[in-house]
Amino acid sequence: MSHPVHDSRYSWMRLLITLTIGMVANVGTWAVIVIMPAVEAEFGAGRAAVSMSYTLTMIGFALGNLWLGRVVDRFGATLALNGAALVIAAGFVLSTFAPSMAVLAATHLLLGLGSAVGFGPLIADISHWFLRRRGIAVALVASGNYLSGAIWPTLLAGMLADGGWRQVYLTLALIAVAVIVPLSLTLRRRVPDEAHGASEAAASLRARSVGLSPRSLQYLLGFAGIACCVAMSMPQVHIVAYCVGLGYGPAVGAEMLSLMLLGGVVSRVISGLVADRLGGVMTLLIGSVLQCIALFLYLPWDGMASLYLISLLFGLSQGGIVPSYALVVREYMPAREAGRRVGFVAMMTIIGMALGGWMSGWIYDQTASYHMAFVNGIVWNGLNIAIVVWLLVRSRPRQPRAALA
Repeated sequence: MSHPVHDSRYSWMRLLITLTIGMVANVGTWAVIVIMPAVEAEFGAGRAAVSMSYTLTMIGFALGNLWLGRVVDRFGATLALNGAALVIAAGFVLSTFAPSMAVLAATHLLLGLGSAVGFGPLIADISHWFLRRRGIAVALVASGNYLSGAIWPTLLAGMLADGGWRQVYLTLALIAVAVIVPLSLTLRRRVPDEAHGASEAAASLRARSVGLSPRSLQYLLGFAGIACCVAMSMPQVHIVAYCVGLGYGPAVGAEMLSLMLLGGVVSRVISGLVADRLGGVMTLLIGSVLQCIALFLYLPWDGMASLYLISLLFGLSQGGIVPSYALVVREYMPAREAGRRVGFVAMMTIIGMALGGWMSGWIYDQTASYHMAFVNGIVWNGLNIAIVVWLLVRSRPRQPRAALA
């Protein structure tokens, strides 16, 4: 039985506002990718040292998903968004005063912490406002991260050429406050308590088991999340620097990243529809296999036209992977534990992105090539596939019983 607030006109309006906020809040996780070549040239740093700014951005992003999610649960979305907007702006502004790579990396930890409000916390908030259309609502809000990555790199590449990376960051600080703070005031309304009860009563999830306790399964999913995202990070984090090394320039790399992430948006929405029919584990396996195939394609071809096409295929293959973990948690673990279990697994996928971004830079420094970095991603991707296949083979209907710790 649903509540009138679910799937209402206000719910869809709130979704649109939430998506707009997410597209701005998430820019901090993509801006650092675009400025990497400029920062590397200015500070005379190695690729691994430059990649550390991205790594700390993602560590802050991971921690922010846990912390700001709790703020949303307790105080509502508006307070969390206002605080995060100020943190994002502070991260951008402080970065422009960084005298060294070490200080610049530290300021990106703050930037990632604030940017996190545009992902997990907003996904959790919008899920309370939908029942029948919850899957597509969550998928659309989750797509805000990729839409941000698809739109901003191209815009920032032109700004970077005209005014330098510091001007880019100062402009983004102003945009973050000017957009997020006013829009957050429209999200002050809270879901009525009776709507939560109606949502629980109407839930009809397919309960599954693989013979592990929720805690053990959580850790296994977390490790799988690290593995798939180490692989995912290679093209996403280094495509701009890769194109600069090939002589195509940062603007071309930014366009490829935008194309990749637009494909990810399409993939993310389609995967939600597929998961309704095939379940979270099978959807996760399909995405992981397709991602691995796309990574293989980067090895033999590095022409400009080829890279545009492969980047699009990569985006179309992997966009639904991370949201599938949330579906797996809901299918295989007790509903009352979903919040903390999903939060942990999401954090581990972000750590995988951070680790992979640094690891690929380190491999480049050691080999002067991204070839082995792609191979490294393929190996990690294979590990993820092995875990997901094991889960699929072990999967069976879950018998009603008390949850294990």
